[in-house]
Formats: sequence, structure tokens, C-alpha cells
Amino acid sequence: MDICTYILFSKVLNRFYIGACQKLLSERIQKHNSHFYQGKHFTNSADDWELYLIIALTSYAHAIRLERKIKEMKSSRYIQNLKKYPELIEKIILETS
Repeated sequence: MDICTYILFSKVLNRFYIGACQKLLSERIQKHNSHFYQGKHFTNSADDWELYLIIALTSYAHAIRLERKIKEMKSSRYIQNLKKYPELIEKIILETS
């Protein structure tokens, strides 16, 4: 079981997608790329989603809180800094605990 908050990146869209997962992340990414999620789901806009960042957690509830916190930032620069500066990840994990 992969409990995590994950960030995907699409080169075609030049955009990030933030999500939370409590099962196999590889299957989740495959579903995003195969347009499994019907309707107006944001990831249906592209099929080249690649894992950009994964933050492993111990509970799905925490993964959801972390996902929401990152989305609140509304900043691709913030997401890039999460990858560049691991101490930011530690800080946001504590904030959402």
C-alpha cells in the first residue's frame, strides 16, 4: 500500500497535478494517463503525466490534508521548491499533522 501525496507533471500542458493515494501509485498514474477518470477531470487533458514528487505518509487522512495544503498555495514555484528543498517537505508535513 502506497499512502502518499503525489505530484504529477505534464510536459504537454506544462502543468502540475496534486493528488493523494492509498493504493498502488503506479496504477493510479496509469489511470490518469489512460483517461480512466471520466468527466471533466483535469488529468483528462493530457496523457503524458509523470511522477514529479512523492511524499510518503502513514495515514490517508494526512495525505489528503497535505494535498489540500499544497493546492492552497496555487504555485508551481512552490512545488518546484518542495522538490529542491527537502526541508520544506518536512515543514509542510508538520503543519498538516
